[in-house]
Amino acid sequence: MNKEKIVQAIIQQGVLPLYFHPDETTSIRILQALYESGIRVVEYTNRGKQALKNFRSLEKETYKQFPDLILGLGTVLDSKTAGKGIQNGANFLVSPGYSKELSKFSNNENMLWIPGCITPSELLQAQDDEIKLVKIFPASVVGPGFIKSVKEVFPELLFMPTGGVDHANLDSWFRAGASAVGIGSSLITKSIVENNQFDLLKTNTTALIQQVASIRSSSV
Repeated sequence: MNKEKIVQAIIQQGVLPLYFHPDETTSIRILQALYESGIRVVEYTNRGKQALKNFRSLEKETYKQFPDLILGLGTVLDSKTAGKGIQNGANFLVSPGYSKELSKFSNNENMLWIPGCITPSELLQAQDDEIKLVKIFPASVVGPGFIKSVKEVFPELLFMPTGGVDHANLDSWFRAGASAVGIGSSLITKSIVENNQFDLLKTNTTALIQQVASIRSSSV
């Protein structure tokens, strides 16, 4: 899939849901709820021994039920995992940090890679490697002021804060210059999953999408 099209799909959506669950069926039900809410780009994180197996199942369900869904693999720490993700159908890769190994690997594979960055040095490296979209992670450590401060220095980069982002601080992040946000446990909460409240997940996701749209329209 074209890297630029995936970046634009994430930016247009405004929020990138990310999650992992060890149970395959639960993982599929979460994905279905997100899709039915209007989400078309999702990150499934590699945070458990079942992650790659579950990802393969999600990719198969995507092919059958959600043909316009873009599914990426997150928490990719090395090229071996990245290669397995690609073999299992990942459309893009996300990492919590910056890696020259992964930068070279993803470039050779012509695969969109979204690295985690939290310092100007990492942002400079990303810009030098012609990375388009970077994940500011963990976003809660630096706050919206970080993006506001570095945006003019790195005008070619797009910023996606992840980690500590929720509905209460969305406005601050977008007004600081974020192009999209990554949201995990504040959307796909432990309570929702444990109680199988997938209709509530759909309701909350729809509200989140509407909130992002409202913030963007008010800042134009």
